[in-house]
Amino acid sequence: MTGLLLFPGAGSASTHPSLIAIEQAAAPMRVVRADFAYRKAGRKAPDRPPVLLQAVRDEALAMLTVDDRLVLGGRSMGGRISSLAVGDAADPLPACGLVLICYPLHPPGKPDTLRVEHFPRLRVPCLFISGTKDAFGQPAELQRWTATIAGPVTHHWLEGKGHDLKGCDREIAAIVADWISSLT
Repeated sequence: MTGLLLFPGAGSASTHPSLIAIEQAAAPMRVVRADFAYRKAGRKAPDRPPVLLQAVRDEALAMLTVDDRLVLGGRSMGGRISSLAVGDAADPLPACGLVLICYPLHPPGKPDTLRVEHFPRLRVPCLFISGTKDAFGQPAELQRWTATIAGPVTHHWLEGKGHDLKGCDREIAAIVADWISSLT
């Protein structure tokens, strides 16, 4: 059985409409929409990466006791932290795929501050869904760096959309559900 573990972006919670839509589209697959500890505590500012990584590990390992195959990911920071856990050099988290929605390749206006050091260690299929006008990474930039990923990469571009992908929840959910079904 395959399970799906999703984390939200830094400024939202697991109740984000696109995460709910993905859960509904992926049914009857087991889907867990998880919040990071800072959000559970009512804080707005994210914790440091080691704390975020531990949250992903804890949730994933709990799911792996039920699901023998696990796809991880989420929106923006949630997807990035999930990919860091799977691409950890010392102790990679077992996964059969990554769903990375609005991957924050770099901070807006800072294209030299890349978040790609772990990409070559990713050996699982990866789905990237991004807007063509995302300030956190344009299509050409993202394609350049995802080419360093060892596993197969699928890109899906939402024309004219920015980082929020506003109004695209159903489309995102359908893309994710179809991609995951192609893995099994």
